[in-house]
Amino acid sequence: MEWRERAACLRVDPELFFPISNSGPTLRQIDEAKAFCGGCPVAQQCLDWALRVGPVDGVWGGTTEIERRAMRGIETRVAVP
Repeated sequence: MEWRERAACLRVDPELFFPISNSGPTLRQIDEAKAFCGGCPVAQQCLDWALRVGPVDGVWGGTTEIERRAMRGIETRVAVP
């Protein structure tokens, strides 16, 4: 995947993007991971990939899996008349 080779997170410890929970002190880790995504030139491709493959742990394209589930739910409702 060519977009991965240009990702801002390429040389960052991958553990940053895979927090162990979604609450408490881990929220700081999630915010830090999202900050990297905010300046990434391929964040949209990363998010598109995560949405396309379905449930995937971690922060991808500046979103958590919980946020991506919500996005997929919104897309489903819009697509169904």
